[in-house]
Amino acid sequence: VQLVESGGGSVQAEGSLRLSCVASGITYKGPCMGWFRQQPGKERELVATMEGYGRTLYGDSVKGRFTISKDNAENTLYLQYLQMNSLKPEDTAMYYCAALMGRRFCPTGADEYDYWGQGTQVTVS
Repeated sequence: VQLVESGGGSVQAEGSLRLSCVASGITYKGPCMGWFRQQPGKERELVATMEGYGRTLYGDSVKGRFTISKDNAENTLYLQYLQMNSLKPEDTAMYYCAALMGRRFCPTGADEYDYWGQGTQVTVS
């Protein structure tokens, strides 16, 4: 399984960014997929997850501003997106795409996810 994020960058407050994640090699039908973020000196925290059946869960600080979506492009290839609107300076962090197989209900703890991308930096000023 390989996850590759893109779409990070620098933006002014109240601006928007869209992150993308290409997840390849996923043979499990309906994986948990999500986005986490990490600021320097802090633990990795949940941004959003989407279960195989489409149910979504968001971190409290991003509810109403961020939207997660997913597309099963091919049998083992998934495309995951994070649309981020009304960005705030406190959203500045490294954002990671994550995946987990074999669970119907997606956990919110980062340490439960098995696969990670390399991260993409988002800076809001």
